[in-house]
Amino acid sequence: MTRLAGKTVAIIATDYVEEPELVEPRDSLREAGATVRVYSRGGEPIQAAEGDVNPTEKVEVDGSLEDLDVAEIDLLIVPGGTVNADHIRTDERAQTLVRQVAGAGKPLAAICHGPWLLVSAGLVEGRRLTSWPSLADDIRNAGGNWVDEEVVVDRGLITSRNPDDIPAFVAEIEKALGER
Repeated sequence: MTRLAGKTVAIIATDYVEEPELVEPRDSLREAGATVRVYSRGGEPIQAAEGDVNPTEKVEVDGSLEDLDVAEIDLLIVPGGTVNADHIRTDERAQTLVRQVAGAGKPLAAICHGPWLLVSAGLVEGRRLTSWPSLADDIRNAGGNWVDEEVVVDRGLITSRNPDDIPAFVAEIEKALGER
């Protein structure tokens, strides 16, 4: 299918990203015709994991966070994995990227522990979103409205809780891309 032809999606992650939260959206969006590029902090392949600590595959990347130009993408995805999210949330470039995406009015999608980056970047105040349940207090303390739902869309912000929610997460990403 090519319903998303001409759309470009970026995924940002670090080592120990939760594999299905990166691989499944990447592959689904590519199958739908989108160009999907993966970026890591240093431009090196990413060690994916399952269940946070069980290494799986190495994911090839298309460049470093420094190579990512928000003007060239239609949507940004932040996958989870506790270790990945804990590292990327403190990365100044990652924080700048999500702020630029939000500031440009482009859709921003985060799943599982990925919303930690949104908290650190100051993007959740007054927003309704979901995440892995352990982030609920962080989101509330940052002024967000945390809810326990499969997928939540709030003014261009798309969030989901865990790998079980990936089909709904990807469906909302495709819908957002189709509307751009």
